[in-house]
Amino acid sequence: MHFTDHMAVATWTAADGWHDSAIVPYAHFSLDPATAVLHYAQAVFEGLKAYRHADGTVWTFRSDRNAERMVRSAQRLALPVLPPEDFLCSIDELVAAEVAWVPTAPEQSLYLRPFMFATEAFLGVRPAKRVTYCCIASPAGSYFASGVMPISIWISTLYSRSAPGGTGAAKCGGNYAASLLPQQEAFDHGCDQVMFADAAEHCWLEELGGMNVYLITTDNELITPELTGSILEGVTRDSILTLAPEFGLTPVERRIGIDELLDGIGSGESGETTLAIRQRLQDIQYGRTDDKYGWLRRVL
Repeated sequence: MHFTDHMAVATWTAADGWHDSAIVPYAHFSLDPATAVLHYAQAVFEGLKAYRHADGTVWTFRSDRNAERMVRSAQRLALPVLPPEDFLCSIDELVAAEVAWVPTAPEQSLYLRPFMFATEAFLGVRPAKRVTYCCIASPAGSYFASGVMPISIWISTLYSRSAPGGTGAAKCGGNYAASLLPQQEAFDHGCDQVMFADAAEHCWLEELGGMNVYLITTDNELITPELTGSILEGVTRDSILTLAPEFGLTPVERRIGIDELLDGIGSGESGETTLAIRQRLQDIQYGRTDDKYGWLRRVL
């Protein structure tokens, strides 16, 4: 994986708030062995992309939602809130500095990874008084490099991604670390992805290791598990729910039992519609169709 030449950075301290924001050369961080994030995992991150359109302009897709989600994640991890306008400014300035890195090839983009972590050096269970924000970037190919193909899913009822009252709705590294062992279990059973059930009863669908879950019923409903505080509120999730009526589907957010899923598998009637929604979303991102929802934000 190749990263661009620069990164956006900023520092927060309890005494001075946010300061020293800048675009600087891509470089390593030097951390004291007692740096809080290494011991207490006080860190959050985001993921979004910059897309080059046919006319050469560069846009992000619903980056305001990423900014808002990072606020919620930071609050849950007792980290300082980075104002959304500052988040978006860091994205704009980094993309402007690295515009030559934004791919021109079809279905490619510049992946952006904003993250925030506790950098105060101390041992003790309390929120850090010094925090670093950074955003790095890397060119990215199509998410489905070999084309969109069906994947096999292993349903885990032994391990949970998160629990009520936990950090499931925050985009933090600990949630992903907790998913690695069950993901390996899925691989060991010949499956591509792991699907998590709820932590309390182990019978309700929540989400996959790397994405949200959607079901399409024979009566034209697009169903996804309701947000309960243990599921990450995905930007793509919300976008698909918004686009569903364009394809004759009624979006529904509710609890979905594992038994309901298993009973409904095998109908074979959802493939074309699912792919069509995905294609519609990509056409908006790359400026190939009208953005009637106002989701695109021009950077350059």
